[in-house]
Amino acid sequence: MNAETRLEIIKRSPTEEIITEKELLDKLKVNEKIKHYIGFEISGLLHLGTLISAEKVNDLIEAGIDCTIYLADWHSYLNKKLGGNWENILKASKYWEKAFNFYCPGAKIILGSDLYYNNNEYWKDIVKFSSQVNLTRIARCLTILGRTTKESLSFAQYFYPVMQAVDIKYLGPDLAHGGMDQRKVHVLAREIYPKLGWKKPIALHHHLLMGLNQPVMNEKMSNIEVKIAFKMSKSNPKSAIFIHDSYETIKKKILSAWCPERIVENNPILDICKYLIFRKYKSFLLERSSKFGGNIEFENYAMLEKSYIKGEIHPLDLKMNVARYLDKIIDPIRNYFEHGENKKLYDWINKSE
Repeated sequence: MNAETRLEIIKRSPTEEIITEKELLDKLKVNEKIKHYIGFEISGLLHLGTLISAEKVNDLIEAGIDCTIYLADWHSYLNKKLGGNWENILKASKYWEKAFNFYCPGAKIILGSDLYYNNNEYWKDIVKFSSQVNLTRIARCLTILGRTTKESLSFAQYFYPVMQAVDIKYLGPDLAHGGMDQRKVHVLAREIYPKLGWKKPIALHHHLLMGLNQPVMNEKMSNIEVKIAFKMSKSNPKSAIFIHDSYETIKKKILSAWCPERIVENNPILDICKYLIFRKYKSFLLERSSKFGGNIEFENYAMLEKSYIKGEIHPLDLKMNVARYLDKIIDPIRNYFEHGENKKLYDWINKSE
């Protein structure tokens, strides 16, 4: 597989940005073994937003990238996930590990505690990196925690961006990967690394799948801020489709979702079509009564969007079909957690939510 073909696979949706594409292509041309990583907080049940991340990892594996999935237990503790309980975070990490082993079998999985244990060089690098950046710059990166500086933060949470930046050196020194919400810390790493004589990482950012509720925006929000603010999150379970949801639950959530007629911008149902359904299937068959035009098949998302804008598709028909496709997409991983030790882990984490 040549460099250009590998790059096209890496750029495949849901990729939204590569900083920079030229740097990545240069590495691919010399057939260098590229080491990648993406990190996840251990924050409870997995949902479609996590699945989008895993899909991108599978693209990278297909392109011959050496991929690492990092289960960031320390970061989860700093950000007070699962009540800031160490034992719960560690137990939940087993659930995440099983999910990624199933969905991304070609990736290496590393736990934060294992990386940091007796790793003096890492902690030295934390101090070195910190010496190159002021508190104001770190504060600007705190959106990676899903928080703002206006909220009450512990002093420990200010370590989070520095730790994440240094993690790149130890886990994926060539290619740091995350959602668009991780952009600030990746840009910071690219700025500081050369000052320390470290190799500057390439950054890859994928689309953040929207939550199902109507986005409430203000004119001061940038495009990236809008994406971060309204991404799918387990903190709002009615606005998220979890990988364990039954068909009836999926249908109920989708039918309640915001999906204004003829409106495409910030429409979460069309967002799911574009970034997940058309990724998994070559076409989208919209099943409906002959009374309302009968079945129609769309070969790509652009065709579906155009038809929706024209009013040729009613939101209810779109929702019913999206629910049907989502049920098929999550069925394999849902079934994976319905037996034995996997089910025990799911039952435990579901109760601890």
